[in-house]
Amino acid sequence: MAEATQGVLPDTDLADLFENSAIRAGEPLDDDQIQPASLDLRLGTEAYRIRASFLPGPERTVAEVLEEPGIKLHRIDLSRDGAVLETGCVYLVPLMETLQLPAGISGRANPKSSTGRIDVFTRLVTNRGKAFDDIPAGYSGPLWLEISPRTFSILVRPGDRLAQLRLRRGESRNTSDKTVSIDMDQADGRPVGWRAKRHAGLIDLRGLGLHEVAGFWEPLFPHKGRLVLNPDDFYILASRETVEVPGNKAAEMAPIAPELGEFRAHYAGFFDPGFGTNKGGSRAVLEVRSRDVPFILEHGQPVAKLVYEDMAGKPAALYGGRTSNYQGQGLKLSKHFARPEE
Repeated sequence: MAEATQGVLPDTDLADLFENSAIRAGEPLDDDQIQPASLDLRLGTEAYRIRASFLPGPERTVAEVLEEPGIKLHRIDLSRDGAVLETGCVYLVPLMETLQLPAGISGRANPKSSTGRIDVFTRLVTNRGKAFDDIPAGYSGPLWLEISPRTFSILVRPGDRLAQLRLRRGESRNTSDKTVSIDMDQADGRPVGWRAKRHAGLIDLRGLGLHEVAGFWEPLFPHKGRLVLNPDDFYILASRETVEVPGNKAAEMAPIAPELGEFRAHYAGFFDPGFGTNKGGSRAVLEVRSRDVPFILEHGQPVAKLVYEDMAGKPAALYGGRTSNYQGQGLKLSKHFARPEE
């Protein structure tokens, strides 16, 4: 591998980890599975409907918890025609990738952008895990993905990629941050956001561009620069600012004020090196859900921040190539829908 510089591992280092069996998979890598600063994770051939979400804790494996009475409701075979994961249910799926990380290499997982934009909640679970989405340095073992569709039921198959993994050498060190605010400017007459329709149809994760927007979303138009969020509704909104991630940095979206508690402004938070470096820039798309009470958002209201950290090396390819779905985006729904909404 390259020299042992601290920071987020680039695509070249991730490929080296596969070559050295620190990352393993039962199937060959997909051509576009390694991103500039992250690795897409693939669903395996089975899923388990579980009674409730859980963390194994320091003494147990995930498989041991699943065998305890009352945890596992039933097993679902994904290997033939896939299966529908229904809203309001919690599933646990073993992933194709397993890890045998060197000392000093740790990780963090996040839903992919397209996963967050269809309101599918995912969290990574490890053996003896004490926190979701966190992989301790030197971890050796399988990876499991908890999946809970919130608004739309989804059709999944083995190999589908709902989450991504970012590995780093050394401790995470924030180098800077950028606050982003909500865009409620309706000067061009276009909607400023989208609200998910309840009781909509099924989303096939492999049906890219095949789902009609009107069947799943309703456009939103603010009143005097304000929008009232209804409790438990799901919204797609965009940042007022363009954001840019230089080639030597990686970024993650984080709440600007967690103590407010009224709404969550994102699900999928990784931004790879090169995001937004296109001509004209790219905006951050925010997956927003209000909790407990109606909440007013106003034009320019700060809602989140982009936290930057150093890369451990230069990626061979920056975000923005042929497999980058959201470079240059404005207000944009996930790639599953029939036309871009910008």
